[in-house]
Amino acid sequence: MGCAEKLVDVNVTIVDQKTALENQILGSYEELENDVLLLASVRSVDEEGKLKPVIEVPKGKREALRAMQRQEFNHDDIQEFKRTLCAGEGNDGLLKFFENERTETDSRYKEFVVTILKEENEDRLTILRRIVATNENFAENDLPKVQKISGSLNRDNALAGEKIQSEDGAWSLKAGRK
Repeated sequence: MGCAEKLVDVNVTIVDQKTALENQILGSYEELENDVLLLASVRSVDEEGKLKPVIEVPKGKREALRAMQRQEFNHDDIQEFKRTLCAGEGNDGLLKFFENERTETDSRYKEFVVTILKEENEDRLTILRRIVATNENFAENDLPKVQKISGSLNRDNALAGEKIQSEDGAWSLKAGRK
């Protein structure tokens, strides 16, 4: 008996490939991260001990770099808020506040959470505006599209058990191992 018949159809779908726009946004973000590192490591004197002139950083870039620095400062708090489910990744690229047992009973803690989330969202918007302003593929009115792409990337990067909002607006906990 021969095996001339087709046994199985195989369909392969690649699901972890980033779109071109996602890659452009990630590239712009990485460029800003590298600038933060460069600015932090620049010496103000040359090899002979003479002061070097300070390089003027354009206002928009300076604001984006400051936003990234503040994000780094607030990172641990943001992660804790996500872990305790009083913050979730919105489909617009911004964090959303949710009441949890602690925020319901501790008004000072709730105020702290809301303040840090507000700072983080301001920083995210500052960085996204910089990406739109410096990327030739985006126009000024593309910010909502870039926010949506950022929201998708944030969902992808969320840890298991964190709140995420799907494109249709539904909230869920990200699946996977914690």
